[in-house]
Amino acid sequence: MKKSLTVGCVIMASGLSRRFGANKLLADFCGQPMLCRAFAATAAPSISARIVVTRSEEVQALCRAQGVPVLLHSLPGRNDTVRLGLSVLLKQLPELSGCMFLPGDQPLLRRESVGRLVDFYREHPEHIAALGHDGVRGNPCLFPARLFPELLALQGDHGGNQVIRRHEEDLLLWEVPAPELTDVDTPQVLAQLRRDMAEE
Repeated sequence: MKKSLTVGCVIMASGLSRRFGANKLLADFCGQPMLCRAFAATAAPSISARIVVTRSEEVQALCRAQGVPVLLHSLPGRNDTVRLGLSVLLKQLPELSGCMFLPGDQPLLRRESVGRLVDFYREHPEHIAALGHDGVRGNPCLFPARLFPELLALQGDHGGNQVIRRHEEDLLLWEVPAPELTDVDTPQVLAQLRRDMAEE
């Protein structure tokens, strides 16, 4: 029964990359745009549907070239990305029982970790499940359907963090190595990750 729970994924790709100075999701990482790493990480059989939500026409073109569903919008907030992505998935899959929100700038995130997070959620389907390290929450986060109304009604610009703060007692973490949780906010971080990959 638990294994039949349907899980979708919203890939968050609407950021302005102000600290990076350019669209970081299109920056080269191991010979391909960094966002392609998110495509690979979410190409897990346990994810029934996914959608990239972006304000970038270049990201939209990349998604289409890679055959990944994408929604282009012009709304300003992080909560808009959450609402738009979840709404698309619910139209595709009205029976959706869980939704993962995954930033597009974690290039070391592995498909195996995404799959294990989904399996972990399916064992605890009333909880919020997230990847973490040493008890500290990272991303992605996976929300149960009972919290969809709160996600769709978010105010301000703090995304799903608002919902997590209201339900901290329901948060469960699946531990992964710290590098998988690294998000690329600056060119310096990206350069360091490239060096680390070259040394492996």
